[in-house]
Amino acid sequence: MKAYIQLDSSDNVVTAIKDLEAGFRVETAAGSGVVLSGPIQNGHKLALNDIRRGEHVRKYGKVIGEATADIKAGEHVHVHNVMSLRGKAKHD
Repeated sequence: MKAYIQLDSSDNVVTAIKDLEAGFRVETAAGSGVVLSGPIQNGHKLALNDIRRGEHVRKYGKVIGEATADIKAGEHVHVHNVMSLRGKAKHD
C-alpha cells in the first residue's frame, strides 16, 4: 500500500495516507526523494523540498497556502508553518 499521495509534479508537499515514522523515505514524482525528519500523521503534509518563508505551498497542483517560516525538506507542513490562502485570492 502506498504511504502518501502526490498528484501533480509541481507539488512541493505530499499528503501521508498512513502514519509515517521519522526516517521514512518519500520518492517524488520527479524521481528524487526526501527522508522524514520526524513522524507525520495520516492526513498531514510533508515538504518535498526546502520551502522558504513567503513561498507558496502547492498540493494537488494548486496553491493552498504560504509558508510562514522556513520549512526544510522532510518536515511536517501544517498550520504551525503555513497560512492558508484558500478563499483569499486566486493563486494558480
